[in-house]
Amino acid sequence: MRRCERPRRPRRAEPATGSVHAGSVGAADILPAVSASSRLPKVVLSSVVRSAHQGESHGGVYLIDLETESIEQVVDWDDPTISWEGRGADRGLRGIAFHGDGVYLAASDEIFVYDRDFRLQASFKNRYLKHCHEIAIAGDALFVTSTGFDSVLEYDLREGRFRRGYCLRFPNYWRIRRRLDLRPRPRFSIFDPEGDRGPTLGDTCHVNSVVPEGGALYVSGTGLGTMWRISDTRLERYARIPYGSHNARPFRDGVLLNHTATDRIAFLDLRGRTVRSYPLATYEEHELVNAGLPRDLARQAFGRGLAVVGDDLIIGGSSPATVTAYQVDPPRALKSVNISMDVRNAIHGLEVWPF
Repeated sequence: MRRCERPRRPRRAEPATGSVHAGSVGAADILPAVSASSRLPKVVLSSVVRSAHQGESHGGVYLIDLETESIEQVVDWDDPTISWEGRGADRGLRGIAFHGDGVYLAASDEIFVYDRDFRLQASFKNRYLKHCHEIAIAGDALFVTSTGFDSVLEYDLREGRFRRGYCLRFPNYWRIRRRLDLRPRPRFSIFDPEGDRGPTLGDTCHVNSVVPEGGALYVSGTGLGTMWRISDTRLERYARIPYGSHNARPFRDGVLLNHTATDRIAFLDLRGRTVRSYPLATYEEHELVNAGLPRDLARQAFGRGLAVVGDDLIIGGSSPATVTAYQVDPPRALKSVNISMDVRNAIHGLEVWPF
């Protein structure tokens, strides 16, 4: 493990508001934690260096104490003692989840299990796991998004096997749905991930987020435009969400998500109307590294990674590798901590450290 440089501060900018809009936005006023009783938590996150070239770092895993602003890198994707050959080495580490004393980290096509000191304990794969993004655990079940198969896979942590797969897929004629702002129902099927009758390789809706809650699964993706609820064998509409958003999850009586297109975290009602919004951190252009890259490769304020603490604290990630804590009501940013000023270095997985 190694310590990182002290964080930089994002510029002061507009306050968090109750609406989402496009345009140049920045972080709300950065304020200290208000009291010892409201101490900000420690978080664990994975960062992915987008458009990295062969031989360059693709990111790693960090522990950040938001109260003290200490930063510790606990996994380096380019650690020469670990062989990533055949393990999605070009995509870095993604989702994060916890079970017992284990820390589960997702790579493109493999799940790694570490202990709380980040010593690698085990890993497992599946023929239907490709381009994994977010993962989540409820009870003894691990849920894994398999973006390359339009699916969510369910893994039994007690038995050590994949027991169920859920596929949401659009036929070719629905490729125009986003351009027409339509939200059709995808074809839904359940399959055996350890059998040979699962879906073919394909990414028609970019499933990238799964949240188990109340015995149901809430599934979203950048190409869905809807948060879908899977209960038993039924697929039901839960909420309308913007196309292109990330990390959608049920929150209060609506949905919380990274509204990536407008550089904000947004709290929406079930019809997709904005209740609150929280601007992501931005920096002066001269402070950024690789700021001249095309925006489709890397840009600042690309929002991804989202965690909720209780009912009134949100923690969000953005590029260049910045974590910001927000108070829900009234909306305001409490503190931002930065890891790197390289705009290619983007937060991906983000969870509150439970240990």
